[in-house]
Parts: sequence; C-alpha cells; structure tokens
Amino acid sequence: MELYLDLHSQPCRSVYLLAKRTGIPFTFKSVDLSAGQQFGEDFGKVSVVRKVPAMKDGDFILTESVAILQYMVEKFPQLVPGHWYPSDLQRRALVNEFLSWQHTALRAHGSKVFWFRAVVPVVTGVAVPKEKMDSALEDLKQTMDLFQSKFLKDSSFIAGEEVSLADLVAIVEIMQPVGTGLDVFEGQPALSAWRERVKKVIGEELFDEAHKSIMNVDFLAKTFQDNGMLEFLKPRINKMFT
Repeated sequence: MELYLDLHSQPCRSVYLLAKRTGIPFTFKSVDLSAGQQFGEDFGKVSVVRKVPAMKDGDFILTESVAILQYMVEKFPQLVPGHWYPSDLQRRALVNEFLSWQHTALRAHGSKVFWFRAVVPVVTGVAVPKEKMDSALEDLKQTMDLFQSKFLKDSSFIAGEEVSLADLVAIVEIMQPVGTGLDVFEGQPALSAWRERVKKVIGEELFDEAHKSIMNVDFLAKTFQDNGMLEFLKPRINKMFT
C-alpha cells in the first residue's frame, strides 16, 4: 500500500497517524504541496483530482481521506482495534455523523484561519483585512463551540468512552490554526482534556512527529520564494478578496 502524503495537510495527518499507530504496512510517498508537486505528471497518474492524501493498493486507488481511513480499518481488522470504527450501529453512526459534518464546518473554518494567518500574508505581502480576519475567527469560534456542545458533550471521546476515527479527524483539523499561533484550547479545560486523551491514545511522540511541520510554518515564505510558488498562488489568493 502506498500513501501519498504531505503532513502540512490535516487529512494526510489523520491517514498517517492511523496507519502508524496501528502498524498498517505502507510506503510513504511524499507530495510537497508547497512545491506544487500535486500538479506534476507523476502524481497526476495517481490522482486526477490532484489532492492529497491518495492511496494506492495494487491497482486500486482512493483519493478521499475518510474513504481511505475506512478502507484501512476494514482491510486490516487484525491490526486495527474495533474502537476506531465501531461495529455497534449507533456508535458507528455517531462517527459517521461527525465525519459528514466536519468537511464544511471544522475543516472549512480551521483551514480558512490557517490560510489567512499563515499563507495569505506570505504570498501577498500584506495582512488579511481586519474585518475578514475577524469574521473568519468568529466562524471558527462558533464551530468550536458547536463541536463541544453537539459532538463532544460530556463524553471522553466523540463516540463514547473510546477513541475513534472521529476524534482522529477532529484533532488534526483543530491543530491546523494552532500551528499559526492561535491557541484554540486556551480557556477551554474540557477541550484541552479531550486533546490530551487523544494524544495519549495516539502516543505523544507520534502525535508531535506528525504535527512537526505544521507547528513550524514560518518557513513558508522562504519555501514559496525558492520554488516559485509565490507567483503561482498570487492570482488564486487575489480572487478570494475580489
């Protein structure tokens, strides 16, 4: 099994963490998004959507992170404990509910804040207008509040008392804005306690390894300058503000 990944990407981190934590055998195929490798000819042969993660298992290819996670769970039942994707109907439904919700909520708003704080100023040379940044931060705050009240509630994990794919996807998404210096856990004891529980299950060393690149985003300016991606990204980012 080949996994095409860039650990700056939240979905890539979820796939990587599950595979590493459970001992699923795979070959790490690096796709450097900051260098535009997703647009290269070689990766285009693997994924016509040109996004990561992508998985190739023999001649079989998947290009959506949730589908990849579920595939790995079901392909390797001898390696992946059942709590990651519960067989119990209602617990699995809770996992699926979160996985369906997070795309347009937690992922969308966390990613937007990451781009506004870490990428847009590097590419354009100016900060995002205050009203747009304030709006993005408010959207993220409301989404985080809903995550706690709707999905986490008073449980140890999203689907009950054991960690699942839902928690794995949630933590990597929440860490994205954290990588820009925005501590969304500050003043949130229940959320912070959940984070520590998830990290303990994953293993702190593995968790930190997977998030090392996202916690060091200051290098992006030099990287974009060196590989010519600044000019490539400028028109795309300008469209966001016109």
